[in-house]
Amino acid sequence: MDINRNNLSHGNTPAPRRDGQPSPQYRDLSSGRSSGHTRFAIPIPPLPSMSSALARYESFLIQNISTISSLESTFRSVTWLLPGRFKDAELVSEALSTSLNALSLYHDTLLNRVVGSEPKYRPLLPPSLHSRFTRAWADTHTRYRWTARTLELIRFVELLLEMGLRRRVSSKGRWRAIALLEAVKVMLKLTLLRITRRPLISPPIPERDIDPESLPPLSTQSSPTLVASSLGSSAPSTPEHLRNNHEPLPAHPLLTTPPPTNKTSVVEDFLLSKALTTSNVKNPTTLVKPFLAPQEWIAESIYIFRPLVYVLLLSSDRERKSNRPLMVSLALELVSRNLRRTPSSSSALERQEYARRDRDLFWYLFRGSVWESWTRPKMESFAESTAQWPVLNILGAFLRDWMPLIDEYHYYTSS
Repeated sequence: MDINRNNLSHGNTPAPRRDGQPSPQYRDLSSGRSSGHTRFAIPIPPLPSMSSALARYESFLIQNISTISSLESTFRSVTWLLPGRFKDAELVSEALSTSLNALSLYHDTLLNRVVGSEPKYRPLLPPSLHSRFTRAWADTHTRYRWTARTLELIRFVELLLEMGLRRRVSSKGRWRAIALLEAVKVMLKLTLLRITRRPLISPPIPERDIDPESLPPLSTQSSPTLVASSLGSSAPSTPEHLRNNHEPLPAHPLLTTPPPTNKTSVVEDFLLSKALTTSNVKNPTTLVKPFLAPQEWIAESIYIFRPLVYVLLLSSDRERKSNRPLMVSLALELVSRNLRRTPSSSSALERQEYARRDRDLFWYLFRGSVWESWTRPKMESFAESTAQWPVLNILGAFLRDWMPLIDEYHYYTSS
């Protein structure tokens, strides 16, 4: 049988087969010193595709989601203990925290896709209002989905970027970079505001409320109420040696049926907890009402621009230690709070968001002159007074390790 040597020479493609199928790729192992040498050809196995590797990782994630979630929680706890332990420990801690947050965001995306396509993984309890609202906008608007993810990624890495800039560039360059980062965040938030025409919900992406390993099986388990009803309802009979007594002994309270009351039964309590409310049957995108009045738009715009204004004032008044950045930022917060609308009783998600914004006012205790003249001396005094106590000294040491970080980095106390 004649073999075409040109098809097996180095660098040429083998001729197609007569049956129309593509010919396998071969590797030439000949020495090439003369035409009389024997040439060998072996097939080259195909390289594994990227999609197959991702599919295997997705399968591994679903099968071990409980273990992975436990590891994520453990590593996050470690990040709180690292600062102050060795040189650049805060940088290592924040790098680990940033990696965990980014990986968790990827895991949440995979879990949401799997749960949406596999009915057996769907949880029995309904998702939270926040998850319903943000997932509805992310599923129906591609631009919202990618804008929200980008905003969350920036929130994950902003402190790590500030730490790196502090070690590489001057203070002026660092504040310019922080101002640029805040300007990008303002643009992303305005994009979300333009898409939804509603108050910004934080975070703008669904939070993890899915754990396939912890979902109950489809088979119903025995109810506690059924177990309780299976017990005997009548008290045990009086023993023989006590029947002649004129006054019988009272039965133990645990062995007697309680008297009927007007309170709701256990079964009714369980059914009421599972009953649907008006928020459960609403369209998810209507859980927060759109803006109607110009005053509402102004209030939300002030809330969006407030961090950028604060950073710009900090960068210009950094050397003078002025109170102007703190006072202007606090004034903008209060103006936005007074101009915003009062949500109705049915707008539970909007009320939760406004309550979160009110709680963020707590961070002003760690900024500017309030931190330097009031909060920090209080924390230092507490750390010194608890240094001799066996348990409280751990908290005092923790505070001493974190106080220098509040002085050095803006994003430790930003909201």
